[in-house]
Amino acid sequence: MSETVEATGPEPAVHATSGATIQLEDLSKIYPGNPSPAVDNVSMDIKAGETVIFVGPSGCGKSTTLKMINRLIEPTSGRIRIGDEDVTDIDPVKLRRKIGYAIQSSGLFPHMTVAENIALVPRMVGWSKSKVKDRVEEMLDLVGLDPREFHGRYPRALSGGQQQRVGVARALAADPPVLLMDEPFGAVDPITRDHLQDELIRLQHELHKTIVFVTHDFDEAIKLGDRIAVLREHSHIAQFDTPEAILTNPTDDFVSGFVGAGAALKRLNLTRVRDVEIAEFPTVTVDDPLQSIFNKLRSGPHNELLMLDRRNRPYKWLRRGDLMRARGSLARAGQLVHDTVTRDATLHDALEAVLIDSGGRVAVTGRRGEFIGVVDMHTLMNSVHELLEADRLTAIEHQHDLEELRTHQTVQELEGGAGT
Repeated sequence: MSETVEATGPEPAVHATSGATIQLEDLSKIYPGNPSPAVDNVSMDIKAGETVIFVGPSGCGKSTTLKMINRLIEPTSGRIRIGDEDVTDIDPVKLRRKIGYAIQSSGLFPHMTVAENIALVPRMVGWSKSKVKDRVEEMLDLVGLDPREFHGRYPRALSGGQQQRVGVARALAADPPVLLMDEPFGAVDPITRDHLQDELIRLQHELHKTIVFVTHDFDEAIKLGDRIAVLREHSHIAQFDTPEAILTNPTDDFVSGFVGAGAALKRLNLTRVRDVEIAEFPTVTVDDPLQSIFNKLRSGPHNELLMLDRRNRPYKWLRRGDLMRARGSLARAGQLVHDTVTRDATLHDALEAVLIDSGGRVAVTGRRGEFIGVVDMHTLMNSVHELLEADRLTAIEHQHDLEELRTHQTVQELEGGAGT
């Protein structure tokens, strides 16, 4: 790959650009030979810095609508505005360099290292070598990958989750105001997908980009979106509202079908672990003497301890019975920690992790996996009861409003009859 000539003017600010508004005006796409439009007159205003999710049945046009924003697919008609700029008629290649784009299975170039993949767009737009080098390290750190460990690796040497993190880092490397994501987590396993979703929430909390995200998974939409656009066939908008509004007041049966059963439990996707009490928990490390661990467990109020590895990450749950059977070594004692959640995880994620683990608690970790505390079943069940009670009160208020409306209509009818 040829070296891009360095820019001679002032270098762009790094890690400074926040989101931009997006306006879609009567946007349509008709493919030759097909009488029906794939996308039909879609109009939508997306606020700067918000995450908007497109969700709908397969073939409804949600990915086509997304790709028209960066003009990977050219609109047949309509306008696209990003910030104050009408981008419909500008050079599409230049446009795409201003918009981050992340897809399923990461889309990394296999012949390039991780660093080369991330550096691609900054080099194309003329950033200096030193600025590109700093940006690559910054982006790896931002997505939770150690630059020293991953800088020179090739995509084939990464797990699926690590590839997706690098894909997001590449999409954000040139500091675009807008990030488009087309089912980016659809090809990874459920546990990795949950962690990637949490990572995106954390990144958005720091960066405030404008994110447009396509998914077929309504639970993912609830978890990630500030607003959700539920799309019918031809990308007709059935409802465009907050997750809370769609869960509690779907506009019609089509939207209700996406919400499905258990709306109260789905609302657990709207509350984060950071919003509830994260409790302290007694810990030891793998380097602590066995007798010291035994004394701490025997003298403390808990029936178990959490063993941390040398990087302060959860490693094993140790119970008193495990120590009695240890016989001088903890190599086979205890239960390995199979799942953790971050502070940006939802209560739904935490509840699922707690139910899978027999101990009734889950460890909460920071961005590099370091231990922070625990969330237990008692805390989660209290939150579920609060949500159910809130739903019950909302239903009572709604019923009361309906009764008042019927009474008002009856009075009007009676008054109208009396005047004739």
